[in-house]
Amino acid sequence: MDKYTFFLLCLLLVACGGAEATDTATAQTTPQAIQTATKSKTTPSADKTSTSESPDIKITIKGAQPGNARLIGIYADRQYLADSAKIDASGSILIKRAEPFKSGLLYVALDKGGAIQLLMDKDQTFTMSTDINDLAGAMQVQGSIDNEIFYKSLKMEGVQQGEISAFSQQMKGQPEDSPQFLTAKKQRDALIATRKSKLEAIFKKYPNSFFTSFKRAGQNPEVRDIRFPDGTLDEVGRVYAYRTEFWDNVDFSDERLLNTPVIANKLKRYIKELTPQHPDSIISAASFLVNKTLQYPTYFQYFANWITVQYEPKETTLMDPQAVYVYMVQNYFTEERAFWSNPAEVQSLQTRAYEMASSLIGQQAPDVLSTDQFGKQKSIYEMTAPYIIVYMYNPQCEHCQEQTPKLVQFYKEWKSKGVDVYAIAIDTNDAEWKEYIAKTGMTFTNVYDPSNKSIYAKYYVDQTPELYVLNKDRIIIGKNLKVNQIETIINRDKN
Repeated sequence: MDKYTFFLLCLLLVACGGAEATDTATAQTTPQAIQTATKSKTTPSADKTSTSESPDIKITIKGAQPGNARLIGIYADRQYLADSAKIDASGSILIKRAEPFKSGLLYVALDKGGAIQLLMDKDQTFTMSTDINDLAGAMQVQGSIDNEIFYKSLKMEGVQQGEISAFSQQMKGQPEDSPQFLTAKKQRDALIATRKSKLEAIFKKYPNSFFTSFKRAGQNPEVRDIRFPDGTLDEVGRVYAYRTEFWDNVDFSDERLLNTPVIANKLKRYIKELTPQHPDSIISAASFLVNKTLQYPTYFQYFANWITVQYEPKETTLMDPQAVYVYMVQNYFTEERAFWSNPAEVQSLQTRAYEMASSLIGQQAPDVLSTDQFGKQKSIYEMTAPYIIVYMYNPQCEHCQEQTPKLVQFYKEWKSKGVDVYAIAIDTNDAEWKEYIAKTGMTFTNVYDPSNKSIYAKYYVDQTPELYVLNKDRIIIGKNLKVNQIETIINRDKN
């Protein structure tokens, strides 16, 4: 990991990721990784909804063996050890302490396997009883409305999900206009509608409960039946409507939701699955979401950091992640908006984004005027070939030593087909540079500027070798390429 990635990760309150769930408000699996929180890095920021009530929780598990339980807290996609407790000989766990737990979702992970979920809010005094063989299905709750209706919904959905899945399975492989498909779809849709109506009834009965805020946030929008005037399905319109309505049920004024998996799950699905992995699409989706949270600092900080780290150039295989990175930094990591960072950190990120900004795919390529090994000034824009490869390398770079001979051979084969090369040596010295040219047989234009002034903020080098392709209009059509990918990029542009 380079220093810039580490720098952004340090700004970020939590690590990136989060498992997908169909209903992003439900997390029924045992936590896979537990990281003990430290005050300096992984402990979440102050919870505005926390209560002064001291926890007094008793959980009785029929059939449980004596042992230990770990209480695992959540902040977005990070798990941390919040406390621990003992399971006594009767299968009871007593959770009692002076400091309240943060409002959110808490796992009670049993060392013999299995976990119990607790919705924690202001009321942290209640009792629960269940069976080791059916932790969720046998759960009974007293003294906590949030957990009572939480487990009521889990039981209801557990029964219905099996039936819904069975009808979905019947639909697979059937023509959409066949009687089998239509019958199964009708039955499946009826079950989904019943589940939705039951949830809505709970929401209406307990409008101010944490459960309602949590469960609403995890609901996905309905897939709309959007059609063209001729009656055919408008797939693009459906996806657009689904994506733009995806966050409608999330109350960004409720910071408790960040202490559950729901926000991280939705964010990952929204950015990585519902959004085409193309820079323009990602930028559009990111700005749509992040702009919604500008008045909600905790969400704004989390979303801006998470998206930026995802598209930090060394952390993704996207063709041009720098476009996303530049947009995020220039728009959200400013002194006015990045309240969690100091001016020096902001300036460092802004400088890096500036260095990247001139060499994004689809932009007019910048010219470079520098000196070749014969002491002559050479410019990219004086070259007349329809396609120009801008190649940046370092003689000591191991990958450069692998790619340079391949580029030399490619140039020999493609020079007559309208391809030329403008090579730029970086981080070297005059003698080493000239020796490398002779050793590798580079006969194309080759320049070196010890001061870097002639190339600064023109073609960004994340790591050497760096290779760009410019077309006849001197538009950047490819970058971050290996030599064997150049032909594909050129042919795609020609077609």
